[in-house]
Order: sequence, then C-alpha cells, then structure tokens
Amino acid sequence: MFRIRVWMGILCLILVTSACKGKATQLTHIRLPMGYIPNVQQAPFYVAVEKGYFRQAGIELEFDYSFETDGVALVGANKLKFSVASGEQVLLAREQGVPVTYVMAWYKDYPVAVASKTEQGIRAPQDLRGKKIGLPGLFGASYIGLRALLNAGGLQESDVTLDVIGYSQVEALAADREQAVVVYAANEPVVLRAQGYNLDVIRVSDYVQLASNGLITNETTLKDNPDLVHKMVQVILHGMADAAANPDEAYDICKKYVETLTQADTVVQKEVLAISIGFWQLDPPGQTNPAAWENMQKVLLEMKLLTQEQDLSKAYTNQFTGK
Repeated sequence: MFRIRVWMGILCLILVTSACKGKATQLTHIRLPMGYIPNVQQAPFYVAVEKGYFRQAGIELEFDYSFETDGVALVGANKLKFSVASGEQVLLAREQGVPVTYVMAWYKDYPVAVASKTEQGIRAPQDLRGKKIGLPGLFGASYIGLRALLNAGGLQESDVTLDVIGYSQVEALAADREQAVVVYAANEPVVLRAQGYNLDVIRVSDYVQLASNGLITNETTLKDNPDLVHKMVQVILHGMADAAANPDEAYDICKKYVETLTQADTVVQKEVLAISIGFWQLDPPGQTNPAAWENMQKVLLEMKLLTQEQDLSKAYTNQFTGK
C-alpha cells in the first residue's frame, strides 16, 4: 500500500510538472500580413524568427504575403492582431471607421519611387505628364506614393496612363512595355542597374516627408492586450538592430524564407539589403515622426482621398517603442 501511494504521488507530480511546462511554453499565434512578396527587405522579421526572439516573447509568427490593404482590413475587423502597413492606409482606413493604429515605424523615409530609363527624360514629377506608368495596383503605398509625386508636379491622375502590372516592374521596364514604373527605391532600381540599364529615379521622400511602413494593430488589441503589442514591437526592433549590425548573417537567414535568393545575383541582393537598412535608421528606433503624419494627412486631403481630417492622436502612437 505504501509503495502504491508513493508511485501515485510521483505520477501526480509528473502530471503537474508537465502541465506547468505546457502552460509556460504556450505561444500566441500571430499571422502577420507583410504587404509584399518574400524579399530581403523583410530581413528584420526573418532574423527575429530564426534567432528565437519571437518565441522568447511567447509569439509564434506566421508570415502572410497578401496585399497591404487586405491586412489592414483584417486587423481593423480584429480578425488579425497585426499587419505591416504604410501610414496612408491607416488614415484612409480610419476615415471608413476601421479602428487601426500605427504602433511602430519600420522605415524612416517613404521608400516609394518612380524609375524610368534615362532616354525617357523623366527627372522630375512634372515630366511624368503623358507617360504610361506601370504599378502593382491602384491601392497601397505604391499608388499613394505615385499620387503624391503627381501632386508635387502639379499633375492629376488623368494626366498620365496608369497600367496595373503587379510586381513585374523590372521585366516591364526592361522590355519597354512601360515608360516608367512605380518601385521601392531600395529594390527594383538596384536590379535594373545591375542589368545594365541607365535609370532616372524620382523618390517621393525628396519631395515630401510622409508616414512610411510600420506595424499596425487595432484599438481592441491596444486596450485588451498592450503587453502583446509591446512585445511584438520590441522583437521587431531587435530584429532590425541585428540585421543592420550583421547584414551578411541577415542575408544568409533570408535564404530560408526567400526562395528566389538561391538563384539571384548575391551582389545585387546584398545591395538591396544595404539600401533597405539605410531606410530603417530611425532615431529613436521605431518612433514615427508627427510631422510625417501631418504631411500625409495634408497630401491625402489635397488629393481628395480623405474627405476630412482624422484624429492623429488615435492614428499612431510611440508609446510601445521604449524599453
């Protein structure tokens, strides 16, 4: 009888210990829309996953490469907790009653640009008049960035011909199917120049400072689970710092997530990563600039994409970027 009691006690202890371990290692699953196809530009997230930073914070991360606008809608409906999005999407969503909030800046400068072959003579926004311009779609940061450049050049959308081409900007410009393409300054221009093309690149950030790419959540998550928001922000910042400090290591990590890197030009893709790192250099890290939000709202109002001013104090916050 004594032995039976001892073994029963040991068994209970094992069960309790196992239950405690299971509880301690339970992870919060987060599906994160990235707004773009897998690319070395997303190195901070890949680094943070591979180095275990997300798991250490109790987060199991799943990458979702759906469109930016889809991510914003899902977060606004509280079907997802977070998404990567650019600033204009937050303001456009909030005007529609979608309660999303920007909680961490990833990019310092708005990374959208328009690239063209030098022979086109497109060197300033006003030179886009009458041109055929390829872009991923009539939505998202690429579209808003183009509209901001047209606005800077005193042009309307009707002054150009827009052609929706998905993410085929490199091929479309190389084959002269487009006179200009909307790109990310750190990506397609590097690839095209490596292929021997002489380009002119007009950066949005040279004409106006706008709220750029970052992490968004919704008001429900902010209220009910601010600790999760803080952990998510801090892990991404950790990944950004590591990728910037050791880009060669970050590039090697990216190979696991970006299948095309195995056949890509390593020199070119490492330059894409290096230029991207330059875009991330925020001081303090992760903090968004209030002036960029004021400019963004002004641009959207001028373009009549917003009908009224939004409460910027609800559109973004810097409260989670500090330790």
